[in-house]
Amino acid sequence: MGLRDILTGRHEVKGPAPDRLFAITTAYVGMETEHQITPAGDAAIVFQSLKTSEFEATIKDMEDVVKATGGENDTKVHTQDDSFGYRWMILSDSSIEDLAVGINAVSGSIETAGHGERLLCAVFAFKDGQGRPTYFIYNYKRGYWYPFCPRQGSDGERDTERELQVKAQVSTELPIEPELERWFPLWGIPI
Repeated sequence: MGLRDILTGRHEVKGPAPDRLFAITTAYVGMETEHQITPAGDAAIVFQSLKTSEFEATIKDMEDVVKATGGENDTKVHTQDDSFGYRWMILSDSSIEDLAVGINAVSGSIETAGHGERLLCAVFAFKDGQGRPTYFIYNYKRGYWYPFCPRQGSDGERDTERELQVKAQVSTELPIEPELERWFPLWGIPI
């Protein structure tokens, strides 16, 4: 921190440890064997799009890189914009490790291009033993995971009891967000 930063009140905020995203690659083993929560084969990174040619070129380049490397791993990728102005880069692959590597590559590229503040979260889709969707959401700004369980057969209702149960089951495997009020629901997840 320099004198100018002190005088203007600016300071660099240290971001969360980047390896926390990769916790999902080991945590899923226990989720699957002990709790019958299995990967659905899809993940997405969500970010606020910026309508500049430089930002769009960064995203296009990353999509091309993931497609090119995904050919070796059978990873499929496409993007989709939602009604809130966020872009979803959606990856599909049977390997959760390949999904995590792809998501990390995209987030790293966005951060390197100077747009890290535009990252919202990463979402990994799972199903429980009864076929109910369970999403694990990684908040980039906080560096924590949390479960999101939409209630089946309802519009805009979450199953908070199930979310707390999942938290208890996986909290030793994943760095779980300790502040429950930061467990933001994501409606209309396209995976």
